[in-house]
Amino acid sequence: MEKRKLEKLGIETSLLGYGCMRFPVNAEGKIDEAEAEKLLKKAIAEGVNYIDTAYPYHGGDSETFVGKVLKQYDRSSFYLATKLPVWDVKVLEDVDRIFNHQLEKLQTDYIDFYLMHAMNKERWDAMLALGVVERLEKLKAEGKIKYLGFSFHDSYETFEEMLNYRDWDFCQIQLNYMDTEEQAGMKGYELTVQKQVPLVIMEPVKGGSLANFAPDIADRFHALKPDASIASFALRFVGSLPNVKVVLSGMSTMAQVEDNLKTFSNFETLSDAEQAEIKDIVKTLRGRVQNGCTGCNYCMPCPAGVNIPRNFRVWNIYHMYQNYNMVRGAWEHELGDAAQAKNCIKCGKCEKACPQKISIREDLQRVQADLDKKEMVL
Repeated sequence: MEKRKLEKLGIETSLLGYGCMRFPVNAEGKIDEAEAEKLLKKAIAEGVNYIDTAYPYHGGDSETFVGKVLKQYDRSSFYLATKLPVWDVKVLEDVDRIFNHQLEKLQTDYIDFYLMHAMNKERWDAMLALGVVERLEKLKAEGKIKYLGFSFHDSYETFEEMLNYRDWDFCQIQLNYMDTEEQAGMKGYELTVQKQVPLVIMEPVKGGSLANFAPDIADRFHALKPDASIASFALRFVGSLPNVKVVLSGMSTMAQVEDNLKTFSNFETLSDAEQAEIKDIVKTLRGRVQNGCTGCNYCMPCPAGVNIPRNFRVWNIYHMYQNYNMVRGAWEHELGDAAQAKNCIKCGKCEKACPQKISIREDLQRVQADLDKKEMVL
């Protein structure tokens, strides 16, 4: 198993971390504990020593299940990560109440890596106002938290503000070869290098979307390394960055566990040729975008209730990955019938406000026609 030294902390972690938010589930939607235990134990047996869970995962059951399994191991043999659900912290006392509940569920006296969960500007400001960081620092001083950090979902500007606030032990960002300019992005990665803050990566395979492509893209990956899975290239992309110390993967099947173990047990950084090809694949995928909507929302609200930016985002993702399954939930449920493009009354109000000068009415017709066909299904 590939290991990475966190020089700042004086420890070594497995480069592959087990993300505990996507365990297999049974017919009732609960964790299939027998199967999930096999997966977690297989990963641990092969050298995975970083286990990442959180308060809300699996409806609150993930921590309890993980605690039950890890109780079978020497506590010093693994690093346990979990997170403070900051949205539930209304008063400072909530920090201790939640944290103590987590210790109880996880059957442990301390947490190795404790994160403020899914931070954005609004949540950061709220936590500062309550004094939550200082309260977590007190828990660290008491030995109940070994390393303090945060996971992040917002703009680079907010990331920079947070990273500069204190000397963090580590932090966690979303990064993959398609999202180098999203959220903290590569600019955020470089800032962690500069600040010497060890980095944990989430969504390296973009929720599975970088594991399954239409044949034209899939063939290009297979030409690079015929015996490698497509997902392995996404994992190797982030693992090739020196300041990335843990790459989280939410493994749901034994096949996924075994494939990831294969990738990280004989880990190879991406070659120059592989880097160049992935860069060109990204260019090809982005070239399939149908219009230049930036999601600025100047076109909103729509008098007919159409969520114009969301329609265009779903449409562009559909064409980029050529996979209806990737957008099925967003199109059929999140947007739903009322906000879909078909409800456009062609009033033109949106086009007058659009800074990109998009032919919105015409494009909305194309959105509905394309998504109704559901032709591209992988």
